[in-house]
Formats: sequence, C-alpha cells, structure tokens
Amino acid sequence: MKVSSMAAFEVLAISPDDPNAPELFSKSLRGTGFAVIKDHDIDMVEISDMYDVWSKYFADEAKHDDATPGSDPAGYFGYKSENAKGRTQKDLKEFFHVYQSRDVPPDCEAVTRKFHASLIGLGETLLGWLDQVTPPEVASKLSMPFTRMVEGSQDHLLRVLHYPPLPDDVEPGEVRAAAHGDINLITLLVTGSEPGLQAQDVNGDWHDIPCGTGYINVNAGDMLAQASHGYYPSTVHRVINPPKQENRARYSLPLFMHPRPDVRLATQTAGEFLQQRLKEIGHAG
Repeated sequence: MKVSSMAAFEVLAISPDDPNAPELFSKSLRGTGFAVIKDHDIDMVEISDMYDVWSKYFADEAKHDDATPGSDPAGYFGYKSENAKGRTQKDLKEFFHVYQSRDVPPDCEAVTRKFHASLIGLGETLLGWLDQVTPPEVASKLSMPFTRMVEGSQDHLLRVLHYPPLPDDVEPGEVRAAAHGDINLITLLVTGSEPGLQAQDVNGDWHDIPCGTGYINVNAGDMLAQASHGYYPSTVHRVINPPKQENRARYSLPLFMHPRPDVRLATQTAGEFLQQRLKEIGHAG
C-alpha cells in the first residue's frame, strides 16, 4: 500500500504481518527516507493515554521545575529552546526528554514507561529487518549489525513534544520545527495529534507525511546514513505552521533509536557525532 506517491517520493505502508515486510521497509527507506508501519501491536488506548497525561503536564506551570540544567539531555525544555542545525531562529515548541534510566514526572510515569518500552521493541524489530535485507556489500562496511549497535543502549530518547497554538506575534520565518535531519539511527513517530509533518524529496519539493490513525511513521536518521555509507539516506523534514482557522495545539511522540556511544559509525563514534550535533542545535555547552 502506498500512502504518498509522486515522481520522486513514494512512502509505503507496511504491516509486520506481511512476509515481505523487511524488503518493503528497506525499499521505502531507500527511496524516501520514510516508511509507515500499520497494524502494529501498540494499542491506540495507550497512545491516547500518552496524549492525555502529557497535555495536562504541559498545561501546568509546575513543568518549569523540571527544566534541564545546563547540557543535561533529560527533562523539560522550554518554549523556543531549540533551533535546527544552521538556523538561528528557535522552533515554536516545548518538550520533555524521556530516557530509560532517568526520572519522569510521577503522573506520567506508568503510561510513559510502558509506551517507551513498546516503541523500543518495535524499533529493534525494524533494525532487525534492515539486518536481514541490507546487501552484503553494504553490510560488510558496518562496524557491526544494526541490532548489535543498540544492544544495551540507554540512549533511546522519547521526546514528548508540545507545539502550542501560534501566538499573534510570530516573526517571519519562525516555524514549529524548521527543516532538519534527525541525529540517530531511526525515528519512530506515532502520528501527531494534528497534521503538519512534511518531508523533502531529492528534487527539493515538500510532501505531507500521512496522519492516519494508528500509523507509526519511521524515518532514517543521520547515524543510519553514516553507518550505511549513504545506502539509507537521512531525509530532511519539518513541521509547518497551521493555517489560522486550524491554529490548535499539536502533540507528537517521536522515539529516537540511538546506538551505544562507543559504536563506530564511519569516521566517528556515535557519542562523538551526538555531541557535535547537540552543539549545533543549542543543547550542549
């Protein structure tokens, strides 16, 4: 099933039950940097509960007590605290960073831990698919299989994102999330509460990424592109501002699958590359 198809951009919707799922997943990532997973085991009630508890969290001013100190990667990041690589204007969003071994707000703890673990499990499955079908001439250049890269990793980041309704004083060029590529191996993104996610094709044209109920959008990150020597491209994407008549809050739940810091990608370890990129987006001292 195709969920987005144009001359240079075809995203496939893939069911884990399809015997050809690994090949289709690899094909979609190769062609667009994106794929869509449908018919997965993550319950819609679980997703709804995540949006419920976290919308309450972001509505409470006590969230500022969880502000991350200095370059600590975990915790609460306030509105306009991050910019895309190469941009000076800050994105119109706030967010909370969840890691396996770090604190989570008590009212969000139970549902978030379960959801985080479920997405990590799916991410490991998807990386296993790539290990199955990546051509030998590409696999031979990897420092290790993709699934081994994430064994024991405590760096799988669940980012709980809140894009508030746009204020009246938005400056020209300010957007919810400026065009960027992700840092990590693969990103698993439960369909946002509102549309707005777009990806760029090889011709520089932008395409809406599907917002179907229950979809999990998956995209390749810069670490996957590096490790595979470009076989799996990292696709540039963004979140555009809504039209005035649809100016509502947007919530999003991306999981960034990260290798262990010592894993060698190409010329750098994952830890070295991560620190470089964090500095570029304003998160490291």
